[in-house]
Amino acid sequence: MSATPVLTKNAAPPAGPYSQAIKTPTAIYCSGQIPCDAEGNLVEGTIQQKTAACIANLKAVLEEAGSSIEKVVKVNAFLTDMANFASMNEEYAKWFVHKPARSCVAVKQLPKGVDVEIECIALP
Repeated sequence: MSATPVLTKNAAPPAGPYSQAIKTPTAIYCSGQIPCDAEGNLVEGTIQQKTAACIANLKAVLEEAGSSIEKVVKVNAFLTDMANFASMNEEYAKWFVHKPARSCVAVKQLPKGVDVEIECIALP
């Protein structure tokens, strides 16, 4: 089975030694996206704005891989504070109207001190 790294300049650059996604014939595995712009600058603002930035990055990576947000089948969301759960869901629901499977967990800390990170798996 072939596995091809995906890299786009339209999403936040990786914060470490990994690919933005790996495309296989059966799925696209997107690495976690934090709220950064395409230049790697952290997005400030509400948890909704930060969630939107994460998902916009996923959207750009998926499009580079020949897929789309609508083809996402599984999402993992990470929050440093579950008090942000409802606000994150508010923004999340605008992007994932087809309601893919999802897990959301609280973590102690995320890269670069952000408070939300989102990863997904999509069909090609």
